Amino acid sequence: MKLFSLQDKSILITGATGALGSVAAQALADAGARLTLAGGNAARLSELVAQPGLDDAAAVTRRPDTPADAKAMVEAAVARHGRLDGVLVASGMNHVQPITEMAVEDFDRVMDANARGAWLICQAAGRVLLQQGGGGSIVLVSSVRGSLGHPAGYSAYCPSKAATDLLAKSLAAEWGAEGIRVNALAPTVFRSELTEWMYAGDEKGRTTREAMFARIPLRRFAEPEDFVGALIYLLSDASSFFTGQVMYLDGGYTAC
Repeated sequence: MKLFSLQDKSILITGATGALGSVAAQALADAGARLTLAGGNAARLSELVAQPGLDDAAAVTRRPDTPADAKAMVEAAVARHGRLDGVLVASGMNHVQPITEMAVEDFDRVMDANARGAWLICQAAGRVLLQQGGGGSIVLVSSVRGSLGHPAGYSAYCPSKAATDLLAKSLAAEWGAEGIRVNALAPTVFRSELTEWMYAGDEKGRTTREAMFARIPLRRFAEPEDFVGALIYLLSDASSFFTGQVMYLDGGYTAC
C-alpha cells in the first residue's frame, strides 16, 4: 500500500473550488499531500483552505487564463512546499447551445478554459518538473465527451475535451523519458452545481436520469467522491508505468 502514498508530495490543483477540485483537495490532504489550491472565486477559496487538514495549503486566487497565471500557480507551490510533484487540472467550463446560434466568443471561452488553460498549466508545470528532475504526474480532467458527440449543443465542449485527451497523450510521449507521466481522467455526469438538476426529484430530472441510466451499466450518476481512488492512483507511485492514457470513470457508459 506504500505505492499509493502521497505523503509530503507537493500537488497543485486548479479549479480547486469546484465540485471535483474541492473533494480532491480534502482527499489528497488526508492522504498526506501538501497542496497548492488555485481558483477564481476568492471567497470559496478562503472557505476551502479553512477546512480541517487544509490549513497548510497555499491559496492562489487565479484561473489559468494567461501564462502569467499558470506560472504564478506553479511558483506558489514551489515557494510554499519547496518543489512540485503533481498537478490536477480540474478547471474548465461548458456552454451549451446549438452551433447555429453560438457566438464565436462563447466557443472561444470554452476552448480557452478547457484546452488552452490545461496547455498553459502543463507548460508552466513542465518547466519546473524538468528542471527539478525526478519525474512527476499531471492529471487532466477530460470527459467521455472527448470521444463522443452530444445532440444538445456541445460543439464547443466535445472538441475541447478531445484536445485535452490528445494533450495528455502528446505530453506523455514528449516527457516520458524524463519520468513525467501525463494522463486524462474522463468522467460522465457527476454531481456539481451545473448538474444538480439531474439529481432532483422533479419530472425533468427524473426523465433525464432514466434516459442516461439506460446507457450506464451501474445505473447511477457519479459523486465527486467516486474519483478519489483514481486520483490517488494517478498521482502516486502506484501508477509509475501508466501514462498517455484516458481513464474513463463513467460507470461503464463508454462500454455500451
